[in-house]
Amino acid sequence: MNIDVQGPKRMLTLISEDGEIIFSLSESIVTGWIVILIIFIICKILTHNLKKVPETKRQCIAEYIVNFFNSAVNENMGEAFKAYTPYIAAVFCYILFGSIISMLGFRSVTADISTTATLAVMTFVLITYHKISAHGVGSYLKQFINPLNIISEVATPLSMALRLYGNISGGMLITMIVYAALGSASAGLYGLLNINADVYYFNIFQIGIPAVLSIYFDLFSGVIQSYIFIMLTMAYIRLGRE
Repeated sequence: MNIDVQGPKRMLTLISEDGEIIFSLSESIVTGWIVILIIFIICKILTHNLKKVPETKRQCIAEYIVNFFNSAVNENMGEAFKAYTPYIAAVFCYILFGSIISMLGFRSVTADISTTATLAVMTFVLITYHKISAHGVGSYLKQFINPLNIISEVATPLSMALRLYGNISGGMLITMIVYAALGSASAGLYGLLNINADVYYFNIFQIGIPAVLSIYFDLFSGVIQSYIFIMLTMAYIRLGRE
């Protein structure tokens, strides 16, 4: 059983004459743009030809999604933060589709630490903005006299990035291990039955079981991690204002 665990591949690399890399386009960037395109298409379909009174299931779905995020922001952040609804919705959708895109054969965008770190830093910037807006620059910098506050400040984006990355990449790794083990089990069965695998070979044990794992680790886990991330985002931003 051979398992090759690698990070995102380089899809495009431009190298100068002296061998230095001028430009590199990673798999995560390409897949990330595919995720954005998918979300854009879904939004265009759901919001096409809207009416004041919903006449189609498509518009009902669109209004349900909007009401869900409006309610989430209002309940967890308050009416004063309603302007953050589009941001919270965008982060949720990007993490969700970026995680479940692996069901289409792509590598999950959120299985790349650079992606989860970027999302966490974006939240950290918003937290810092509200802390400074509410208490002033001097009060914000004064808290760092205590070294523990520095650790606490750094721990927020770090924990958010690692939590999302660990759950998604861990699920991907478990799926790979099980998939490889099922392939080895199939080869072992053919050996016991003295079947010529070169002629009649296919991984019989890989039929069905990986699909069940994909539903849990890709779909279910993707939804849960997306929800957890936006809940933490809303909580931290609200606390930053207090």
